[in-house]
Amino acid sequence: MIVFVSGGARSGKSEVAERLTRECCRARGGALYYLATATASDAEMAVRIARHRRERGDAWRTWEAPLALGTALDNVEPGASVLLDCLTLWAARALFEARYDTAAGLTQLEALLVAARVRSLDLVVVSNDLNEDVLPQDVETWRYIAFLQHLHRALAGQADRVIEVVAGVAIDWTEGREAT
Repeated sequence: MIVFVSGGARSGKSEVAERLTRECCRARGGALYYLATATASDAEMAVRIARHRRERGDAWRTWEAPLALGTALDNVEPGASVLLDCLTLWAARALFEARYDTAAGLTQLEALLVAARVRSLDLVVVSNDLNEDVLPQDVETWRYIAFLQHLHRALAGQADRVIEVVAGVAIDWTEGREAT
């Protein structure tokens, strides 16, 4: 199963996604993975990462995938439950550091989704909905938002569930939707 969890900054989406991933793991067994796109690029980020690891607990196996989404699941055993947090940060790195265009970004995302399905994984992907924020004034930010929204549309189109988190409340937009 693939689940897309989106929402505004600090809306509670990571907590919702962690809960969903744990529920998937309890329902089918297997290992519990946290696929991190963040790296400890400075002292503040290192503290934040350490805090999140402590809060998640020892049950999670953490892998870092700051850029290579297409191969990120290579070491995850079949039947596991995986939380990727977050696509927003990955998209920024892909666009501005690796200089991916939209096609390259979509190719990496597609490879991730195919790998998840082939390995029978439950994959929960978290991302920020930046269209809910103040409209940007500069071209580079517009380019980033367009890139991210292409990824969001592709992910939502393939996800079994699409959940939006508003003020800590999870809204399942796919309830009652026929499978495509």
